[in-house]
Amino acid sequence: MIEIFNNGGPIMYPLLLCSIISVTIIIERTFFWIGVGMQKNQKLVDEVLRLSGKGSWDLVRQKASGSNNYVIRMIISGILHREYSLIKAMESSATEEINRMQRFMGVLDTMITIAPLLGILGTVLGIISSFDMLGTSGIENPQIVTGGIAQALITTAAGLSISIITVFPYNYFNSRIKRAASIMEKYATSFEIVYEQILKEKTRHQEEKNENTPA
Repeated sequence: MIEIFNNGGPIMYPLLLCSIISVTIIIERTFFWIGVGMQKNQKLVDEVLRLSGKGSWDLVRQKASGSNNYVIRMIISGILHREYSLIKAMESSATEEINRMQRFMGVLDTMITIAPLLGILGTVLGIISSFDMLGTSGIENPQIVTGGIAQALITTAAGLSISIITVFPYNYFNSRIKRAASIMEKYATSFEIVYEQILKEKTRHQEEKNENTPA
């Protein structure tokens, strides 16, 4: 591996940096999503919605206290700001959660794009160098040219390898983000319906109270 790396020329160093960045981010995002999976608690989410339907806001906050589930955090944000703008509060919380999930994804996308380009650049520079040697030594030594071109192709192979290895986890992480966004949208809608029902019940009780109150 060291010999192949040395034969690839100076472009192998930025390619090595790209590979280190990609692997580091992939490992970090993998642990992040493992943590998200460990915080998944469907029973708690259902319990929060059930208690919200009863208007037991204090009990909801007690139940959800300390939870790192992104759906719970979004719902709690809506509860805390229900008197002002429940929908906007949940939208803001959901956006914050999505941004947290998309952390470093732009860097991975850049690595997928730039690694093959660096590889091609290394190959072009290697071919230019090979033809320079051909002009110097003449056609009597074609092995010099073919050997130089073979070495130049190492960078293309390295760049493509980095891109291919990175694109699979990149697509997987993006699918997880889309799924999480869909889940948050689903529960935000459910919570909004529950809260609207509470407001209707509250309005109806107030109207009945006013009707029963003597003038």
